[in-house]
Amino acid sequence: MLKIKPDLIVAGRQAIDGDTAQVGPQVAEKLGWPQVTYVENIEKITDKEIVLKRRLERGVETVSCPLPMVFTVNSSASDCRMANAKRVMKYKYAKTPGELQELQSDYISSMCAARDYLRIAEWGVSDIECREEELGLQGSPTKVKKIENVVLQAKESKKLTASDADINELMVELIASHTLG
Repeated sequence: MLKIKPDLIVAGRQAIDGDTAQVGPQVAEKLGWPQVTYVENIEKITDKEIVLKRRLERGVETVSCPLPMVFTVNSSASDCRMANAKRVMKYKYAKTPGELQELQSDYISSMCAARDYLRIAEWGVSDIECREEELGLQGSPTKVKKIENVVLQAKESKKLTASDADINELMVELIASHTLG
C-alpha cells in the first residue's frame, strides 16, 4: 500500500542534465493519471477538477482536468511566492535519518528527537512499491549520450536609433524575411 495518495503532482518542464522532459509525463503514465504539460497558471481548483492555462508554441490554451493528475510547469509561469520566514526558521534544522547519521552532531540530533516536525521521512524502494531495476539510470527509458553547451553568436548586427526611419526600415526587413508575419 502506498504511503501517500496525492491529488496533484507538480513537476518541472525538464531537467538541465538530460533535458529529455520525461519525468512528469512518465510519472503520469506509471500512475495511470492524466497529465497537462507546459502549465503557466492554475486558473481554478476544486475537489474534483483543476483548470489550467498552458503555453503552446502558437498561443495559450485553457484546459480542465479531473483530479488526481500530473502537470509540468513551464518557465513562463509566475515566480513562486516568497517563503514564509517563520516557517523557514521553524524547519531550518529539519533532517532525514541519513543526514542525522552523517552529521554526528549531538545538538541537532537531540533537537530533532525532541521535535517530531524536524524529522523528515526517508523512503526506500520498498516504501514506494517499486522494483529496484525500475529506478535510476537502469530504469530510465532514455539514455543521454552527450550534452553540449551551444553558444549562438550573431553573424551580423545593426545599430538602430530611436528614429522613425530606423524603426520603419527594421520592420520592413523583418516582414520581408518572414521573421514577422
